[in-house]
Amino acid sequence: MIIPNKLILIIKTLPNSEGVYQYYDKNNRLLYVGKAKNIKKRVSSYFTKNHENKRVKILVSKIENIKFVIVKTEIDALLLENNLIKKHQPRYNVMLKDGKTYPWICISNEKIPKIFQTRSIKENAGEYFGPYISTSVVKTLLNVFSDLFYSQGWTPFTYINRIVKTEDELNNYLTIMSEIKKILTGNLSVLISDLKKSMVLYSKGLQFEKAQIEKEKISILKNYQSKSVVVNPKINNVDVFTIVSNEKTAFVNFLKINSGSIIQTHSLELNKKLNETENDLLSLAIVEIRKRFDSKAKEIYCSHDIENIWRDLIITLPKIGDKKKLIDLSLKNAKYLLLEKQKKRINQIKRVDKKTVLEALKRDLGLDKLPLNIECFDNSNLQGTSAVSACVVFKNGYPSKKDYRHFNIKSVDGANDYASMQEVVYRRYKRVLDNGARLPDLIVVDGGKGQLSSTIKILTQLGLNKKIPVIGIAKRLEEIYLAEDKTPLYLDKRSESLKLIQHLRNEAHRFGIMHHRNKRIRKSLSVSLEKINGIGEKTIVLLLSHFGSVKKINSSNKEDLIKLIGKSKADKILNFKKLKGV
Repeated sequence: MIIPNKLILIIKTLPNSEGVYQYYDKNNRLLYVGKAKNIKKRVSSYFTKNHENKRVKILVSKIENIKFVIVKTEIDALLLENNLIKKHQPRYNVMLKDGKTYPWICISNEKIPKIFQTRSIKENAGEYFGPYISTSVVKTLLNVFSDLFYSQGWTPFTYINRIVKTEDELNNYLTIMSEIKKILTGNLSVLISDLKKSMVLYSKGLQFEKAQIEKEKISILKNYQSKSVVVNPKINNVDVFTIVSNEKTAFVNFLKINSGSIIQTHSLELNKKLNETENDLLSLAIVEIRKRFDSKAKEIYCSHDIENIWRDLIITLPKIGDKKKLIDLSLKNAKYLLLEKQKKRINQIKRVDKKTVLEALKRDLGLDKLPLNIECFDNSNLQGTSAVSACVVFKNGYPSKKDYRHFNIKSVDGANDYASMQEVVYRRYKRVLDNGARLPDLIVVDGGKGQLSSTIKILTQLGLNKKIPVIGIAKRLEEIYLAEDKTPLYLDKRSESLKLIQHLRNEAHRFGIMHHRNKRIRKSLSVSLEKINGIGEKTIVLLLSHFGSVKKINSSNKEDLIKLIGKSKADKILNFKKLKGV
């Protein structure tokens, strides 16, 4: 088959590494998620082989973009593949039967807990361990448990069918189950240490047969440990953040680690602003990504030594060991993305027929007319400070960037989304009414019932509640809240209506974050340069472009300043520095 030039360029940049690959169509919809020991080799095979399966042929014909994540082991790839499939439900994973369920080991919540293999997870049924690559791995583990505890005269599997006659008998059994849990979570060091102590005691007591049994147990555990550990299993519920950049662009990579395995990953591209360092960008990205994925991790590993502005959060800068390996793996992913960006911009998505999309949106939301003019609001703040809001405008289904507006919150102290939403909605539509401008056909707010109610309250105050339909989109489940309906609306994940609403929300969030960043930059400048009479924005930009930072401007000499901006402005800056004792 003929491979499009764009895909040829993508395939050339793919790594010869183990990981997970994702196929996207022309509308940026996820088609398929797969894992491979060699990403480049596996992906290339889709375009070089003659596929007999018609569904595979259809899949290949729809591929317009390919993304990937490099991982450390096959188990990492398995876990990540499973999570991505469950979250996004790619169409062709279902059709090609690749989204199969993998075996787990369950220890039930009963008084006398059972241990068994299963492919289905039931809430509150017990503790689940896995998933495992195959049933053979599960059987091996069950055999390990049997070998470990045969000296008791029975195994945990036969004992559950016995009647517990004494409290000591039950306690003995529960102790064994506790040791099995240690094995399943990878926490073997304590168990091996206990077995070594028992072996020494038996040897000293001349009970050499029992000592040999303990030695065999240690050998079994060490052999299992060497094959099962993905990362250090003690690394639990940790976020990993790294950043790489060039002159214009930065990529931040995020890994979610739980029980020593990667369970989630995400990469964020940022355009660098004037005077922004990698540390600045990484701090902003951490706020954004943790909010987006609702992360509750109490510790993060970073590639850079950033300032800790968060309460009850530990920031670690690993130098050696397993923690450093995670940093290296994350950096590897970020570097590949940056390299791909430098070689070719490949994410040029063709526009779809927006009229069809708007008609679908009208039908799904039960609107009276086609929403040709849509406005979306989002709030942004950093730890409750520098609160801003953004309003983006879509006309005929496309962003109308000249109509975008941002707002500095004036009447609200701290992080109060509801009050902030009320302020910006009032300011926005009070001005529209005063100027006799056109009202939108639909208002979208980023948030659930609270943000929606706040918006409706203000529209009612302005007499617009019956004139403009309003919806809210909640992040967690992407449910849609309507003004007069207590039950949220769940649109199909593949629907063009939901894609358009998500595009509005994401664009409002991006625009708000950008304004927030610019505000921070201006705020830092206002402390010094902007307070000098006769020194305008153009001069500040020129100074920063030349010197790189406010600190270097302050330490510059008179000759350098005169050469760059002239004697008059140089004298103003020097007099200001003298006055402030700089």
